[in-house]
Amino acid sequence: MDALFTSGSPLDQVNKTCARLGIKPGERILVVRIGTATLQFFRRSDLVKSYVISTSKRPPSNVKNSLGTPRGLHEVAERIGAGQPPGIVFKSRVSTGHHFSELPEEKAEDNLITSRILWLRGLEPGVNRGGEVDTYERYIYIHGTNHESRLGEPMSAGCVLMGNLDIVELYEEVRAGDLVWVED
Repeated sequence: MDALFTSGSPLDQVNKTCARLGIKPGERILVVRIGTATLQFFRRSDLVKSYVISTSKRPPSNVKNSLGTPRGLHEVAERIGAGQPPGIVFKSRVSTGHHFSELPEEKAEDNLITSRILWLRGLEPGVNRGGEVDTYERYIYIHGTNHESRLGEPMSAGCVLMGNLDIVELYEEVRAGDLVWVED
């Protein structure tokens, strides 16, 4: 039996959490595994693709100002960046019109938000939604990065970072409301 479908597996955890919250799991689910630096895209419980990612430099955390990647059940709240070229830089969720390679060297050292943004909203009250643990209010995204050669190592301030062509590809597959499970 595939490890993804055994008791305690990510998809099993998604189903249990959805049942507890009264949410019907959709057709598409993203599973972010902090420990293995992977994001897996499932459609109807079938693994479609696995991507190398990066998460926070800090330990996982759902708490405001922790800069940790938040765990638990989330949904894609907003999709931003349709039609923009891969590598375009976003500031406050708006395209700057500049590819990251066009920026001055000192700006290129920063971890930039590039290509596409999938803005996450926590679905578990008191865990990743509301008060001091609100993923959406923390501006936690899945987005492209200008440091693709470092994917696989922790380097974000809480977001999930992907290669630019990978996030463009994933963006085309997911919709607002799709579930995202984040685990250690």
